[in-house]
Amino acid sequence: MISPASTPSVSVSQLQRQVRAQQEEIARLHRLMEKKEAQWEAAKQSLFEQLKLAIEGRFGPSTEKYRVEQGDLLINEAEVAVDEEEASAQDDTADAPAAPLQPAKRRTCGGRVALPPELPRVEVIHELPEDARHCHHDGTELKEIGKEISEELHVVPARIEVIRHVRIKYGCPDCEEGVQIAPAPAKLLPKSNASPTLLAYVATAKYQDALPLYRQSQIFARHGIEIPRNTLARWMVQVGERLMPLVEALRQHLLQAPLIHMDETTLQVNAEADRPASSTSYMWLQRGGPPGQQVVLFDYDASRAGRVPVRLLGNYAGRLVTDGYEGYAEVVRKNGITHAGCWAHARRKFVEAQKVQPKGKTGKADWALNQIRKLYAVETQAKALGPEARQALRDQKSRPLITQLRTWLDKSLTQVLPKSALGKALHYLDGQWQRLTRFLDDGLIPLDNNPAENAIRPFVVGRKNWLFSHTPSGAQASAAIYSLIETAKANGLSPYEYLQFVFETLPTLGEDDDLGTLLPWCWKDTLPV
Repeated sequence: MISPASTPSVSVSQLQRQVRAQQEEIARLHRLMEKKEAQWEAAKQSLFEQLKLAIEGRFGPSTEKYRVEQGDLLINEAEVAVDEEEASAQDDTADAPAAPLQPAKRRTCGGRVALPPELPRVEVIHELPEDARHCHHDGTELKEIGKEISEELHVVPARIEVIRHVRIKYGCPDCEEGVQIAPAPAKLLPKSNASPTLLAYVATAKYQDALPLYRQSQIFARHGIEIPRNTLARWMVQVGERLMPLVEALRQHLLQAPLIHMDETTLQVNAEADRPASSTSYMWLQRGGPPGQQVVLFDYDASRAGRVPVRLLGNYAGRLVTDGYEGYAEVVRKNGITHAGCWAHARRKFVEAQKVQPKGKTGKADWALNQIRKLYAVETQAKALGPEARQALRDQKSRPLITQLRTWLDKSLTQVLPKSALGKALHYLDGQWQRLTRFLDDGLIPLDNNPAENAIRPFVVGRKNWLFSHTPSGAQASAAIYSLIETAKANGLSPYEYLQFVFETLPTLGEDDDLGTLLPWCWKDTLPV
């Protein structure tokens, strides 16, 4: 037997320490389990919200304007338009106050839009037959007492024709020397048989109307002329190269603007050196200038790095409005630019948070959206004001709203899971706060970056039709043509007519001639009123 004296003695204090250690370990494990459970619940909630947003984006309605515009692609758009008009008519009837009973008037759905007076008119005279111009009662010859006029819109389909440039030669009949001939007309693409009107037509159809070149080739074939797709593509690349001096003239004008909007979107370029075909490239956009002299520039680059804005902005040191992408930080720091954020992006994240709320319940996202809505209401009031008056109105009405929003944000950040849709919206708002509130101190800074998004949208819609560019040179040519088209639109001009003017005039200018005459607002001043 082992004697009691040989048993190791354990003091009470040692036992207490061991018990406390075990209790602390159990508590630590409980905390760890609670943390893991909280992480699991947060991850589960995040996945649920992502699924709900994906379903909403795929099948649900959207308030975003560009989604409405893409509805034009519906195959049943005629039926949808009629249904919407009938529903609108019913709503108007339901909202109208009760009135005395009157004879019913047939309502034309949508109303008839008056035909523009500047359109050319062709009169077609409808006369009574000679034997019908006598009174039925006494046979007296009828006299003209007035006219009844109605108009219908007539469209002349595209007609393809060939312009033959005939240059007469003159020579001396005696010495058979000194042959003289009229100079050949200047051409944008000297070695092609494409006229300025044809090039403008193809460019507008592709870059404005998102009609791919292979479809244009098919349309030309139906009109009796075979123009292969690769020929059309070569023309567009060559046109883009010829436009580069004019694009640079537009760039110099843009860099004089007190404020510039910037944005970027993805583009795939297949045949790019040292890069796989599936690599993501980018189309960058800049927009700025006073009313009536707006410039919209597209630039292609394989990268989204901060060096691209540094290259595009040069020494620009004015105001810059962007979304929350941090790639602009380098040029902002280097040039001392005043960098403002976009409330539309902040609002969009709260819209997503609102979509994943339980149905029929309001929450923090609703409060934030209501506050942002009030900010936009102030901007509506300030739209016609000058910068100083606009800033004064913002001090009076917008600054208190921002103060309330900041107090609410500080409190909400501690109450919401960071990875939830609402948490992401709150942290975006917090991270962008300094940029988002710069508009309070400068009447020239707008509330959002929508002008850039509106200008880049046609490219995004068109990208769904052609998906990618084949080469970097093709992407750069597309950027040049997009620049002229969107700049023309921003200044209220017809893209086709402006391109036709540029394509006709640019070849006639020498190297020392001023390209300023080709700027949209200069050409606009020469148009008949």
